[in-house]
Amino acid sequence: MADTTLTHRRVLHIALPIVLSNATVPILGVVDTGVVGQLGLAAPIGAVGIGAVILTAFYWIFGFLRMGTAGLTAQAAGANDDAEIAALLSRSLLIGLGAGAVMILAQIPLFWLAFKVSPASSEVENLARQYMSIRVWSAPATIALYGIIGWLIAQERTAGVFAIQVVMNGLNIGLDLLFVLHFDWGVAGVGWATFIAEWGGLALGLWLCRDAFAGTAWRDTARVFDRARLINMGVVNSDILIRSVLLQAIFVSFLFWGADFGDVNLAANQILLQFLHVTAYALDGFAAAAESLVGQALGAKNASRLRRGALLTSGWGMAICAMLALAFALVGPAIIDIMTTAPDVQSTARSYLPYMIAAPVVGVAAWMFDGIFIGATRSRDMRNMMIISAIAYFAAVIPLMALFGNHGLWIGLLFSFIVRGATLAWKYLGLEAAAYK
Repeated sequence: MADTTLTHRRVLHIALPIVLSNATVPILGVVDTGVVGQLGLAAPIGAVGIGAVILTAFYWIFGFLRMGTAGLTAQAAGANDDAEIAALLSRSLLIGLGAGAVMILAQIPLFWLAFKVSPASSEVENLARQYMSIRVWSAPATIALYGIIGWLIAQERTAGVFAIQVVMNGLNIGLDLLFVLHFDWGVAGVGWATFIAEWGGLALGLWLCRDAFAGTAWRDTARVFDRARLINMGVVNSDILIRSVLLQAIFVSFLFWGADFGDVNLAANQILLQFLHVTAYALDGFAAAAESLVGQALGAKNASRLRRGALLTSGWGMAICAMLALAFALVGPAIIDIMTTAPDVQSTARSYLPYMIAAPVVGVAAWMFDGIFIGATRSRDMRNMMIISAIAYFAAVIPLMALFGNHGLWIGLLFSFIVRGATLAWKYLGLEAAAYK
């Protein structure tokens, strides 16, 4: 039987390992850059950077697998349906491994397209292709891990998610140092280090899921390939994908339009976006807690538990955002000065800092409702409210930029957060009603 007691301690038990896991992510990028930087050449640094960005962009497409698996598994856990929990793990693994295999087969046209969109010098492109041609062979492991992570989050086993991240990054860093600095393999060494680390992460993830493999449901083909369940999973995942593409379109357009206001404004925007990334990383753990607790409550058809789960996790989310807004106000200027020594960029970034102080406050509803709706697998509502938010953003930001320049761009971005939070709040009551059905 699933635990029905919802407490602050339980929320923190789910959320904190995710927050700590996210904190390890930037460290790997620093080490990857640092080890190739020891080669004394600019091209390897650029090659690893652009190669990682391209592969991450392709992998990002499959981020729906983590969210969709988390919501569906949480509901199965709430309904005490152990057989479906095991079958969901098999489905997510099959999707992840299959998608990774497709990436391997399609790597030549995919890499060609990527360099058409983001061209580089011939030396950087050749080195980047060398790096990517190694790393792409771990695509099945990387994408399958999305499903495993969602499956673990749904069952509140986030300590396992933290363990996967720490082991993967630790292995990657150790092999970076060995392959690049000791064996002198250069860019290829970074690629092989990541390849081994990602397959190692999948091996650990499978070991953490060993309880599911102890039974027979995970290989019950009739259940795993059940038409109705597959269609439902496909609908949920496709809705989340559309939502994510629209959200990415907002941020990509923000970056592109920021470039129109000159290099100084562009640099200032890039620096301030790091504040936004910190907010997202900090809230991710509490959104994951909402995915798990709300999904379980809906699976148990318990509206009061659903509401309490939503309120508890959102309360922590609001507290974190209030603290972040205060921290940005107090130390934001000092952080800006650390991130850049250019006086014009420093002063420009400070002039836009109030938007970053406001962002956690106006954005918390959008971030937390994402977790709540993922747990409830109300992906259609997420998709539709994202469509409304994207339309509102583009309709508002164009005249705002004409009137206020780069300030208008920031106002438009924050406006999209407000619209998304407000529209999802409007749809929230339907979640509680669904718990009675």
